[in-house]
Amino acid sequence: MTRTTPMVLGLLCLLGTTTSFYLPGLAPVNFCKEAKNTCKSDIRLYVNRLNSEQSVIPYEYHHFDFCTTDEAHSPSENLGQVVFGERIRPSPYKLQFLKEEKCAVVCQKNYTIGAEESEKKLNLLKMGIKLSYQHHWIVDNMPVTWCYSVKDDYQFCSIGFPMGCYVKDEWASSDSCSIDPSIYNKPSTYYLFNHVDLLITYHSGAEEDWGPAGSKENMGRIISIKVTPRSIKHDPNEINHDCASRTPLEIPSEKGRKFNVVYTYSVHFLKNNTNKWSSRWDYILESMPHTNIQWFSILNSLVIVLFLSGMVAMIMLRTLHKDIARYNQAYFQIESGEDAQEEFGWKLVHGDVFRPPRKGMLLSVFLGSGVQVFFMSLVTLAFACLGFLSPANRGALMTCAIVLYVCLGTTAGYVSARIYKSFGGEKWKSNVLLTSMLSPGIIFSLFFIMNLIFWVKGSSAAVPFGTLVAILSLWFGISVPLTFIGAFFGFKKRAIEHPVRTNQIPRQIPEQSFYTQAVPGVIMGGVLPFGCIFIQLFFILNSLWSSQTYYMFGFLFLVFLILVITCSETTILLCYFHLCAEDYHWWWRSFLTSGFTAFYLLVYCIHYFVTKLNIEDNISTFLYFGYTMIMVYLFFLLTGSIGFFACFWFVRKIYSVVKVD
Repeated sequence: MTRTTPMVLGLLCLLGTTTSFYLPGLAPVNFCKEAKNTCKSDIRLYVNRLNSEQSVIPYEYHHFDFCTTDEAHSPSENLGQVVFGERIRPSPYKLQFLKEEKCAVVCQKNYTIGAEESEKKLNLLKMGIKLSYQHHWIVDNMPVTWCYSVKDDYQFCSIGFPMGCYVKDEWASSDSCSIDPSIYNKPSTYYLFNHVDLLITYHSGAEEDWGPAGSKENMGRIISIKVTPRSIKHDPNEINHDCASRTPLEIPSEKGRKFNVVYTYSVHFLKNNTNKWSSRWDYILESMPHTNIQWFSILNSLVIVLFLSGMVAMIMLRTLHKDIARYNQAYFQIESGEDAQEEFGWKLVHGDVFRPPRKGMLLSVFLGSGVQVFFMSLVTLAFACLGFLSPANRGALMTCAIVLYVCLGTTAGYVSARIYKSFGGEKWKSNVLLTSMLSPGIIFSLFFIMNLIFWVKGSSAAVPFGTLVAILSLWFGISVPLTFIGAFFGFKKRAIEHPVRTNQIPRQIPEQSFYTQAVPGVIMGGVLPFGCIFIQLFFILNSLWSSQTYYMFGFLFLVFLILVITCSETTILLCYFHLCAEDYHWWWRSFLTSGFTAFYLLVYCIHYFVTKLNIEDNISTFLYFGYTMIMVYLFFLLTGSIGFFACFWFVRKIYSVVKVD
């Protein structure tokens, strides 16, 4: 896989009128029957970690005692792959282009039931089968898919396939046993899938598609790899095995019995010149019927935005306009010596509205970190929309997000310092230290605790010590110095000047009605922003916990913009109502109002855990909610900062156009 420079990638995006478009970071590979300078004959099959919807703990391929080969030449993973627990290793399956296999043997494993070493390995196999752990194989940077029919003869293609199936009783069995219920039907039985039928579809192309090499009869580009797993009881003493047998391989339980597993595979090639190499991911993505739901999500979000925008426009253009006109008229009456009307509404608190809040240090730190997360999300989604972070470029999304978060430390330091200085704060050392340490420290602490659990369980998700050192180096070697640089420039600039002066004595706040009190307002503030994103959340959680491919970054980017607008307008509305009720404590309330959307995100994650996942063990439950808390915390910083700065702009705007004494 070749990597191009960002300039070349940008040019590729601009050349939208060309006949073909290759995913960034990936060039087509030509295969031929006999290796030449322009093509390859060996097709390398790589194995990735195994995971399950019933457990958060993934494992490497060799953990389950499958057939392995020398792993010294494993592909190097990027930072995002390592953090997500991907471990890509070479497999012992030997594939040659256009060379078909009927029943090739990979290896043979021998066990003795009751022996300590054999029991340990077999218990791991049983555990993996019972919890529906799935293989993830890769050929030519394409996932090997398992396609099967669901209701209404609809074919669904999964990017993983099961390692076996377990029949609990005659009425209940795992979904993988539905491959052939006439075979896998014996109660309390573990069936190990020790044979795979591989169907490799290739595109031979026309001369204009092949470039200077020209079109050859025995040349092609792989466009799909489909697998059908089966359980076959082979006779270990046979030389020529029969893979047409319908007798399944059961894992026995009688002590002292010899148990032999022969792993086999067959390969069949199918020529298909209808589908092009450039669109080979389509059959995987189109098998997920989400497009109509996505459009419904967008329309739902747009209705909410239009409703909010109408209310904000009504306030800004009518109510506020009338308020400002009356306030200014009263001001000129006083200037001319006439009897003025008594002040009322939000103008009454003009002498207190910019009074520094309590815990201003913590608020400024949260705001700096929130702006950092905001720009990280914005740039990452923009790159994803352009195709730079496509599913074919594994781990690129996470790598991009981490690198951007580290490099945006300057923004966090600058914003935090500017806000803190506007509050009249003088402890600049504490401010910059908290900005660079608090939020990254909370995230890293949760990540480190979960990594310890993965390490104890022998999981592939355990980040190696060297990678942990690299992450810490990024934090302390790049992010912290950049935060200090940003804070230096932030403190060096003059403090933000407010449009009205602050009185020395705080004004007493009158008794508030129920809907203008702090807690009800904060709780109501997060409902509408969450309503804009909850449908997208389902697909994001599916991609995280159910191994489904997320590719609809255009929808996600649009929903992100809608979220920004909704958080801003909701906070402005509630802020206006509170100021009219003569409550000038808007600093923290504006942050918490939109930030409370993260609470609804947490509730939805709990709902997803209970209704969609089958996780039962305590360790997986802890790990699920550990990752959820990281996501919720970052979302809290993001939405809270959006609401605060929208409200900050609104308050400065309205008090800058009204005449006060």
